[in-house]
Amino acid sequence: MTAVTQDLDADGILTLTIDLPNRSMNVINAEFGEGFEPACKRAIEDDAVKGIVITSAKDSFVAGADIDMIFPITDAKQAEQAAKGLAEGLRALETCGKPVAAAMNGTALGGGLEICLACHYRVAIDNPRAKIGLPEVKLGLLPGAGGTQRLPRMIGIQASLPLILEGKELDPAKAKSMGIVDDLASDRDDMMAKAKAWVKATPKAAQPWDQKGFKYPGGDAKNPKMGQVLAIAPSMLRDKTKGNYPAPENILSCVVEGSLVDFDSAMTVEARYFANCVVSQVSKNMIGTLWYQLNAIKRGASRPDGFEPYKTKKVGILGAGMMGAGIAYVSAKAGIDVVLKDVSQQAADKGKAYSESLQDKAIKRGRSTPEKKAELLGRITATDSYDGMADCDLIIEAVFEDRGLKAKVTQDTEAVLPETATFASNTSTLPITGLAEASKRPEQFIGLHFFSPADKMPLVEIIKGEQTNPETLAKAFDYVLQIRKTPIVVNDSRGFYTSRVFATYVNEGMAMLAEGVPPMVIERAGLQAGMPVGPLALHDEVSLSLSWHIMEQTRKDFEAEGKEFPKSPGYDVVDKMVNTLERPGKKAGKGFYDYPDGGKKAIWSGLAEHFPRNDDWDFDTLVERFGTIQANETARCMEEDVVETVADANIGSIFGWGFAPHEGGTLQYINARGLQAFVDQCKAFAKDYGPRFEPAELLVKMAADGKQFEA
Repeated sequence: MTAVTQDLDADGILTLTIDLPNRSMNVINAEFGEGFEPACKRAIEDDAVKGIVITSAKDSFVAGADIDMIFPITDAKQAEQAAKGLAEGLRALETCGKPVAAAMNGTALGGGLEICLACHYRVAIDNPRAKIGLPEVKLGLLPGAGGTQRLPRMIGIQASLPLILEGKELDPAKAKSMGIVDDLASDRDDMMAKAKAWVKATPKAAQPWDQKGFKYPGGDAKNPKMGQVLAIAPSMLRDKTKGNYPAPENILSCVVEGSLVDFDSAMTVEARYFANCVVSQVSKNMIGTLWYQLNAIKRGASRPDGFEPYKTKKVGILGAGMMGAGIAYVSAKAGIDVVLKDVSQQAADKGKAYSESLQDKAIKRGRSTPEKKAELLGRITATDSYDGMADCDLIIEAVFEDRGLKAKVTQDTEAVLPETATFASNTSTLPITGLAEASKRPEQFIGLHFFSPADKMPLVEIIKGEQTNPETLAKAFDYVLQIRKTPIVVNDSRGFYTSRVFATYVNEGMAMLAEGVPPMVIERAGLQAGMPVGPLALHDEVSLSLSWHIMEQTRKDFEAEGKEFPKSPGYDVVDKMVNTLERPGKKAGKGFYDYPDGGKKAIWSGLAEHFPRNDDWDFDTLVERFGTIQANETARCMEEDVVETVADANIGSIFGWGFAPHEGGTLQYINARGLQAFVDQCKAFAKDYGPRFEPAELLVKMAADGKQFEA
């Protein structure tokens, strides 16, 4: 069975229909090439063929190149040849002198869109769920079949750069408004009719860039106006990527250099930059984690077997603060009925109003409608009573991090809950097994750790208590997928996985402050390490007072267990900031930063007085300390069986607290450096900065055995 069927009609129009066997979506791979290349050859050489229409038999057009084909490549020459294969075929098609139309029946991404760009005309079904774009940069790659050359020549350099550099995906209507799609169709029949009508009406066709006198819309890189834009583009890009991502820089070079030469030379430029990306460690990191491991998680790799998929119908949320309100919103948005409870009706109504404000913003941006807003708000019942919980199949407790308070609401809620309901705590640090002691059914008690703001953050950390049964875990896993979040599964521990490792980042920043490293150097080192926010600013956001509360609760717990409390390097800094200097964080308007009303935040000048500075630091070492401390703590979590899978560890680090995506996650950070090299680095840092850097025993053993982390 061929991947491309050919149908020549009475008017001499050859329809090439892509339909890869045994695949839900078309992808560009060897099997695709075996069908597409001979079909194109016939279309070009057969005199009976007067024009060509390329479409798909599936619900989508083509989803892009098969990652399985690209990921194993480690030789730049091989990568360059891989790019040239499809690129040369498309070039032959667009220069054959016959009209070629793309009938885009659905999503066209990456190489799929590049096929369409090589056609002379594009008509797409007007389906707002269809996606059109070049998202390769999100995996550390760039379009390798002409995308960096055709799109700028079609819509201009300035309009195309954000699409390629950021991997933005458009719906067909937006793509048409930008000039990427020529026409919209109401359905498949209308699409095919329009495509064939254009082919019949245009017996001779050529791309604009193949016609004499062609000029870039808005000018090429030599144009003075464009020159002003491009003069600052590299520095702006560098500021954003910190030089950690080769793909965006290569894309910019492709677009600029390609505009200065003829089209065929530009394709050679693109192929070489594509090869550079393919063999880079960054693309290997990003593809391995953000493609293979992420997809494995979404397919249920950490979900217990033997349980039918469960659809949550009604969720009760205890606590209508920022977190509870956010969970209510994402649940209602997924079509789940919600009971949002707080101690007063006023507080509950305020929590529901958060969903209303989010919908109002979405309506302004054209992402929702008044009807959808009314439907969503109709699913949320705000209340100060437990009565509405009587028919909930899931409860999520999101009250203050106080063990006594959590125990009370657990018992009060269970008094009205059905026997089959699951009870989840949104705690970020308190062990689930301990919280479950307040429950009559600890086997149905689990942790669901959302990240703030819950409506935006993509991860939910599912925590198994010692008595949590597999069915409860399966139900929790299904709920997280139902609300379109990514679930990771961890075992119970103080701080679990994400909070525990995240704390090492902010603590290391405070350790540096105590050592005398200037605050802005610390912040820049954090950003250079790939973190989204510097550790001091991040700690202000999280709240220094909350950190102090958690530290004190942990200290009391250790003392109650007769254990010595292990002081973190940030303990004394937080104590001083909160209790001596009375600077508890952003919410109070003062922390490591000052937050003037209506003004821009700035490092508090008093830090220099209370934490004297010195010049005994090396910037690259600071950067490496941030990555090393987080990766080593993750290895300890693996060693202690807090995290069971490499995928959960890597995805949890990127989606949970923003660990550097270009590193592929905390365990891939270790793999990329080599186990022995990482162990040696840890030992060197332990000697210079303290025992917190001592390598996890698991790493020492793996290094001795010549192993690495395998997903």
